[in-house]
Amino acid sequence: MDSSLITSEIVPEVAKELIKAIRRAYACRSIAEQLKQTVDGILPIVQEIRYSGVELPQTRQSQMSELANQLRLALELARKASQSPRWNVYRSVQLAKKMEKVDRWIGKWIERQMPAHALADVHQLRVESDQRMAKMERRIEDLAALSPMAVCPVAVGSVVGEQKGGIGMDVMIMEEQFGVMGSTKEEELVVGAGARVGKERVKEMLMRERGEKWGIVGISGIGGSGKTTLAREISRDLEIRAFFKDRIYFETVSQSPNLETLKMNLWEKITGNMVIGTYNQIPEWQLQLTQNKKVPVLVVLDDIWDSSQIEDLTLKIPSCITLVVSRSKYPTLILDTYEMELLEEEAALSLFSRVAFELDTIPATADKKLVKQVVAECKGLPLALKVVAASMRGQSSPKMWAGARNRLTRAESISDPHETRLLERMAASVDFLSRKVRECFLDLGSFPEDKKIPLAVLMNLWMDIHDLDEEDAYAVLVELSNKNLLTLVKDAQNRAGDLYTSYSELSVTQHDVLRDLAIHIGNREPVNSRRQLVMPRRENALPREWERNKHQKFDAQTVSVHTGEMKESDWFEMCFPEAEVLILNFSSSTYYLPPFIATMQNLKTLVLINHGTSCATLENLSTFTTLPELRNLWLEKIRLPPLPKTTIPLKSLRKISLVQCELNNSLKGSTMDLAMTFPRLSDLTIDHCIDLKEIPSSICEVTSLASITISNCHDLTELPYELGKLSSLEILRVYACPALRWLPQSICGLKRLKYLDISQCINMRNLPEELGRLISLEKIDMRECSQLRSIPRSYSSLKSLGHVVCDEELASLWKEAEREIPDLRVQVAEECYNLDWIVE
Repeated sequence: MDSSLITSEIVPEVAKELIKAIRRAYACRSIAEQLKQTVDGILPIVQEIRYSGVELPQTRQSQMSELANQLRLALELARKASQSPRWNVYRSVQLAKKMEKVDRWIGKWIERQMPAHALADVHQLRVESDQRMAKMERRIEDLAALSPMAVCPVAVGSVVGEQKGGIGMDVMIMEEQFGVMGSTKEEELVVGAGARVGKERVKEMLMRERGEKWGIVGISGIGGSGKTTLAREISRDLEIRAFFKDRIYFETVSQSPNLETLKMNLWEKITGNMVIGTYNQIPEWQLQLTQNKKVPVLVVLDDIWDSSQIEDLTLKIPSCITLVVSRSKYPTLILDTYEMELLEEEAALSLFSRVAFELDTIPATADKKLVKQVVAECKGLPLALKVVAASMRGQSSPKMWAGARNRLTRAESISDPHETRLLERMAASVDFLSRKVRECFLDLGSFPEDKKIPLAVLMNLWMDIHDLDEEDAYAVLVELSNKNLLTLVKDAQNRAGDLYTSYSELSVTQHDVLRDLAIHIGNREPVNSRRQLVMPRRENALPREWERNKHQKFDAQTVSVHTGEMKESDWFEMCFPEAEVLILNFSSSTYYLPPFIATMQNLKTLVLINHGTSCATLENLSTFTTLPELRNLWLEKIRLPPLPKTTIPLKSLRKISLVQCELNNSLKGSTMDLAMTFPRLSDLTIDHCIDLKEIPSSICEVTSLASITISNCHDLTELPYELGKLSSLEILRVYACPALRWLPQSICGLKRLKYLDISQCINMRNLPEELGRLISLEKIDMRECSQLRSIPRSYSSLKSLGHVVCDEELASLWKEAEREIPDLRVQVAEECYNLDWIVE
């Protein structure tokens, strides 16, 4: 084994044990301090030799081996001295004499050997320099011989002297090549406490058996999550260095790099060949020669912002692995990506304490409760913890800590460094987005912290106020997810991408720091000029800032209010002539709708979400009649009142979603003319309304309906017999309704029906015999319908049917249908028991 490697590993251990000896063994203290000073002096030397990546000659290896033996002896003596009892003075004196002898030997070794080592190094550098110059001259001659036009009049030294385009940190070439990269104590703590599992996963991906193929591995995560720290720690890891034989190259790319220069630098360092001109002018024979090299190489590309950067900088040579560090995910280019995890409570407290107090724990003089509350607001994000801790360093007043906690919960900066270093740094992730995607990201700040955002609400909001088609809104969703600016819960991305998936059961989440960022960006304008007017957290009353400016009109396009119970007297007059979206979050059993709704003549989307324990009764319902442009209505955990016989029509309303609402009293015996009240209604969703027993037959008069979704309504026993009147209906979902036993025969007359979902209707006993009349039907989902034993004989007429999802028992029956329906695909569903809906 390399003696320089052994030596560099022993030196730090000797230093540690000597410190213990200084503290514990009084008789050895003087010589232990002297020996430690000697050991500290040789530590940089042996580390430089170790990380140089150059194998030492046999003579120098022998000399380093002698030094290693003496260091082992010093380590053994230091351990004995630190463990020696204070009363055993004789033993301590004997150990001190031996330590003094070792110290003299090491001192003589340094005086005798180091000058010779230095002269040898100078001679080696001269030889290597001559070799490189000769190689460069041969390359110039070869290029000139191949094509006179191929030689570009560029000074040879210009490549080395040029700054790497877009590099945010000045990393010297020697540091990149040999991995001598410093790390702060805070970085070491983040890696040690928060990313041990992640480090091992990435190492496993990098060292995976690939034969001699090239490969790409990714590390992704939101800004400030410790990606670069993890990448640097992996670059320094002994196991990784041994695997890649110290051929590790670290490049910081950033947003606006000079890709040609970066690629040339990488090529020169990896191959050892000097490039004259541009990368594209490298001769074909030289490329072929490199293809034959099989030495493993690791290239770390930090701060990648675009897929084109990956494509340009990835060297597709044998055994070359590229580690891409980015805020975004690139699933089409990188199959193995580790997504950064946030710090748990204990690790977050340790990191915060190290920065704020220079201790590993909260000191006794600090208010532990307040400190923990401030730490909790950072939500485990390493950058947030370090920046906030630095902002609070030296603060001892409980009022200062309470003020910081309160400002953080309101998504406000606690100091100028906090704003500039954390929020502005993270804003780079948003500034890089296109204008439309950036606006969609800012909309996420309108939803409460630590709550799932209903995907249906989000998609409708984007489609309405940004004029996006559903496909474009979905593309925005995927882009924000790939850039780690939101998180799709469970398999939401795959399910949302399906042509017939209902968004009503899907949701997204967002890290609180990203939400704070969205609010921070939106709040740069004066309160009356903001595009989004948002209450950052739940309050008992409207913000005083709003009240001070209530006499001027507000230009907000989106208004988000988060309160407890609100009575008529709790509201004050406000004017919102430009508002298109109103989101009302509250927690109470009664809620008085805000009078200022009457000023929202352009309102398109109204969302009411009750976070209380029981359904809420709404008051001031007459405000609904003042919304001529309302298109989307989302009610969650609301008790609907009995529907009146007549009311003013909502002529623009297209989508109604009722989630966890109490409906039975409002629908029972209702004589409202639904077709007149909702003349353009196209989408009706009823989810988790457990008291729903029947659907009023008058719903069948709303012939504009194109989609009906009824899910998780456990008391629903039947559907209206006249359902077949809905001539425009294309999607019918009636799933997870265990009391439903059959479908009305009239649905067979739905000529436009394309999708039928009866999954998890465990008591459904049969399907209508004339099901074959559904000539437009493209997909049926009938998984977990355990009582179904047969399929209608008319199935052979379902010529448009292309996809059936069912259990294994019914799959054999549908397999026979494949002979008569040429494009049919039968999918056997996997059992899935999901209780995520009860989490909140």
